[in-house]
Amino acid sequence: MGMWLLVPIGYLIGSVSTAIVVCRGLGLPDPREQGSNNPGATNVLRFGGKKAAAMTLIGDLLKGFIPVIFASFVGANEILIGCVGVAAFIGHLFPVYFGFQGGKGVATAAGVFFGFFWFLGFITVATWLVMLKFTRVSSISAIIAAATAPIYAWLLLSSGALLSATTVISILCIWRHRLNIQRLISGVEERVG
Repeated sequence: MGMWLLVPIGYLIGSVSTAIVVCRGLGLPDPREQGSNNPGATNVLRFGGKKAAAMTLIGDLLKGFIPVIFASFVGANEILIGCVGVAAFIGHLFPVYFGFQGGKGVATAAGVFFGFFWFLGFITVATWLVMLKFTRVSSISAIIAAATAPIYAWLLLSSGALLSATTVISILCIWRHRLNIQRLISGVEERVG
């Protein structure tokens, strides 16, 4: 029963908003009040530069990866590992430390997927990068990567629990991009670079 404490711990780790912490540490404005108002690496890149964005990206990846890999290390079953991954991801979306106003979860989702199976994380990130190269639009790249992640999980994972967790994370990630989808339809979504 004590192993299930890993779920709220995963949520609390996921709730650490790397973008806000990095911006405060570097003396940059609050990412929730700049650009797209999203505390994520892409928005930080827009006003804070590559160094701040890279730090945000790595931090967001790690807060998805660390809880999952720790749960696996201590012998949690796949259902619990999947729940820990979902909890860390939800922590990023709705962080308890920052008024439940979080980011869209792309990097944290990737970190969770790396924790489930390294190649799942790799191929999901590769999909995002390839789409970004061709579209120069971070949101559409994220949406397509999220939409294909459950397909990759179905092909790569033998665990129904981890497939289910991947699907839940992907659906939530796409849902968090609903305003971006509206802007894409309207033709006013910002490009990267």
